[in-house]
Amino acid sequence: MIEEKVVLEIKAVTEYSDSHLAQTLNYLEAMGLETGLLLNFGAKSLEIKRIVNNKVKKS
Repeated sequence: MIEEKVVLEIKAVTEYSDSHLAQTLNYLEAMGLETGLLLNFGAKSLEIKRIVNNKVKKS
């Protein structure tokens, strides 16, 4: 977690799967956060995916 605002999930897989995205979204929901970043170092180049939890109430 970065500054109690963003969940950072780091992977080293050849490509993302739906389970990787779901895991990050579950972390966001459990912590009540809106934004997560999924970084993958296992592909040929760095992949970054931004994940947004739409279930969070904005203040």
